[in-house]
Amino acid sequence: MTAAPATPRWTRYVAIGDSFSEGLWDPYPHADGSPAPVGTESDAVQRGWTDRLADALAERSPGLEYANLAIRGRKMRQIIAEQAPVALAMKPDLVSLVGGGNDILRPQADIDAISATLEDAVVHIRATGADVLLGTGFKAGGALRGTNGRVGRYNSNIWSIARRHGAYVVDTWGLRSLFDLRLWSDDRIHLTDEGHRRIAQAALVGLGLEPDDPDFDEPLPAASAVALRERARAEAQWARVHVVPWVQRRLRGTSSGDGRTPKWPTTEPWPPSQR
Repeated sequence: MTAAPATPRWTRYVAIGDSFSEGLWDPYPHADGSPAPVGTESDAVQRGWTDRLADALAERSPGLEYANLAIRGRKMRQIIAEQAPVALAMKPDLVSLVGGGNDILRPQADIDAISATLEDAVVHIRATGADVLLGTGFKAGGALRGTNGRVGRYNSNIWSIARRHGAYVVDTWGLRSLFDLRLWSDDRIHLTDEGHRRIAQAALVGLGLEPDDPDFDEPLPAASAVALRERARAEAQWARVHVVPWVQRRLRGTSSGDGRTPKWPTTEPWPPSQR
């Protein structure tokens, strides 16, 4: 079997998408160097797997330029309409386009329509000569287990789209370590810093490169058992703090990303210390 190469060939990478690619909840330290609160308490700029991927690509191939246009709460049509044209104007040679999760959370989601929108965008991006990195949806547990049928169907379409158009795929569905709730933030929808680190390693593999950490999908050490009463208390708090506000936003027709702008809106030399 041929070994994966270590050196990337890309020089300009642009990430587009939703909260997953924005990097929730993997905060950078505050500007004064003090650590930012973790989870949804953080108001700091979020790092996430795309910034971490850019770090890894730049380490192997200095001179990389990078931008991140992803904004939390965006659905697939919004990502394509609002972010893709801006990304292509930067003339990237690599675009990560990962989205659809906010669509799929709705039980009435039309998976084939979402997939068709994604495929049209992939065709358009590939026509410019740029490579595309797609991402599968996660395999959920607990209260979100009911989305797995829709996510599995969407993932099948993603693999087909990638095969037809020569795109790359980061396989988040297949990461066994992500079944551990300790890699998920307090809202149980977004990852912790360690979860994002593992996704960045999976993205390197998805791009056909050697990971920095070959054991990135190894499970965490076994956790102590949690009493039933404590689990029930945690479930009630999660529903009150996260589920209820999400439902209220749906009823009002608002989004967590309303009024937000991209964290890295233009391609600049990466890492930021070189700016």
